[in-house]
Amino acid sequence: MELHLGVGGNPTDTLWVSIKGRAGTRVTIVGVCYRPLNQDDRADEALYRQIGAGSRSQALVLMGDFSHPHIYWRDDIAGYKQSRRFLECVDDNFLLQVIENSKRKGAMLDLVLTNKEGLVGNVKLKGSLGCNDHEMVEFKILRAVRRAHSKLTALDFRRADFGLFRDLLGSVPWDKALEGRGAQESWLVFKDHLLQAQE
Repeated sequence: MELHLGVGGNPTDTLWVSIKGRAGTRVTIVGVCYRPLNQDDRADEALYRQIGAGSRSQALVLMGDFSHPHIYWRDDIAGYKQSRRFLECVDDNFLLQVIENSKRKGAMLDLVLTNKEGLVGNVKLKGSLGCNDHEMVEFKILRAVRRAHSKLTALDFRRADFGLFRDLLGSVPWDKALEGRGAQESWLVFKDHLLQAQE
């Protein structure tokens, strides 16, 4: 299915493909996106709705040039409002960014995002094609998602009861709990309550 958004005169070109494997295997949704640098907020929100719909699939791989040079992926922070909103979309949809070192003019613009750890493997940067400044990225979509062997416990926030979470944190008498404490000590108190509510 091909979708072209024409919101506000700045189209976002996206192409969405459904790949079916053998009988009994999952369907993988693959999306390709080009977002112009000067795209307006309405077109961005339409794109984010598409990304949200795609992320609800069992397996998603989304790639392209999203034109957000002010995102610092290692620190999960962004310098500008539109870039912060894109990062929120990525976080809200539990997407992982798998390219580590593709940069143009010092910024990472060409991205590969997925909603399953281990779905994308053997990522290789192949340089640019002709005089184009985009990186060619080669990778494999793995049929069976590799299980990541990690000793870290990760919580499944897709099943979280955020209403209860908000109520638990809202019931803490914060004025009393943080009274007379400095910034570092206040942070530790807040973090302790947050982790208790999370559990």
